[in-house]
Amino acid sequence: MKGQHEKMWQGLGLDLGAHDALLEVLKKGYQDVYLAQKNRPEGMGYLDFVMSEVHGLRIKELIDEKAAGRKVIGSFCVFVPEEIVRAADATLVGLCTGADFVTEEVERFLPRNTCSLIKSAFGFKLGKACPYIEASDMIVGENTCDGKKKSYETLKDLVSGVYVMDIPQMKSQEGRALLKAEYFRFKEAVEKLADITIDADRLRKGIEIVNNKRKALHRLSSLRKANPVSVSGLDALLVNQVQFYDEPVRFTDSVNKICDELEVRTGKGEGVFPESTPRILLSGCPMAVPNWKLPWIIETAGAVIVGEESCVGERGVRNLTDSSGSTVDELMEAILDRYFKVDCAIFTPNPERLDHIVEMYDAYQADGVIHYSLQFCQPYLTESIPVEKALEARDIPTLRIETDYSLEDLGQLKTRVEAFVELIG
Repeated sequence: MKGQHEKMWQGLGLDLGAHDALLEVLKKGYQDVYLAQKNRPEGMGYLDFVMSEVHGLRIKELIDEKAAGRKVIGSFCVFVPEEIVRAADATLVGLCTGADFVTEEVERFLPRNTCSLIKSAFGFKLGKACPYIEASDMIVGENTCDGKKKSYETLKDLVSGVYVMDIPQMKSQEGRALLKAEYFRFKEAVEKLADITIDADRLRKGIEIVNNKRKALHRLSSLRKANPVSVSGLDALLVNQVQFYDEPVRFTDSVNKICDELEVRTGKGEGVFPESTPRILLSGCPMAVPNWKLPWIIETAGAVIVGEESCVGERGVRNLTDSSGSTVDELMEAILDRYFKVDCAIFTPNPERLDHIVEMYDAYQADGVIHYSLQFCQPYLTESIPVEKALEARDIPTLRIETDYSLEDLGQLKTRVEAFVELIG
């Protein structure tokens, strides 16, 4: 990939030395974490290819789209409605986070005790190592937490085309009205960027494309309820991560093919782990590529992850958007209804999230819950304590993990996870 795409990366303004070093680390990490697994579904070969070209052929596709007049919009959060972006013949892509990069440089712009995800996003920009942010015509920031809200003020000085979307903090009529106004404002901004008027037919088509992707992911999730489970948690996480980068129609087809294979495996009682393997529900913060540390620890400690209560998991794709409306206003209301159900930890109060954790624990026949919080992520860290107490009051074994993207605590986490797996096993 390196030699083939160097000119393209250089044209995007990447630091080729830093970018090459990043790709080498990613390649080694992917080999050690993913390719070392045994008995993987053959369909995962497509995801392996996507990851091998995630900064190569996929970026070329985006550049070709831009040359044809289409726009690329980058985002950090599932509250940015992909349906609206697709309705304007534009492409929504997730931006690089999930690893520490040029941390000392980042701390010239952000406090040291800023959440790892925010610092990572700045690091990839300051280190000139993320082709997605450089290829984007618009960068959508969303005010989901105080850290993001204030960091976008600084990001505007580093990146052109930053658009900030306000997100309500309470599930109230006033909160819904705020989100409605923001989604209509976003629609207008996307229309202006793409020079396209989004009518009902366009919006319905965008909804259907995104719904089909979610349906495929729902199908994958449902197959993980079987025992023995026919796909590892690591591979399922990878599918959920790649959805933010890949072309959605192609991605949907690939996931459905994987599910076809898994249905055959399930029908034969074939699993990637023995039937007696302790089953873990992973809950909490989203995990972006290449944040595979904790899942790898869990699945090399003798357990299997059967579900993710996360934005990169069930929370991000749980509900479909109703496409039956006949007008733009009706379809926009349907989009609003769908996203207002997302139970992110930014909301207060947030009882729906605890309900969903318990529902998933039962549905996926889990033996325990591991609640994962990024260091300095105040919403999930604060919510983790009452969640743990509420789960344990229901006799659901729970382990709270607080970590960052570094490998410094690898040994400590491994010891804690192994003890938890032994306990529930």
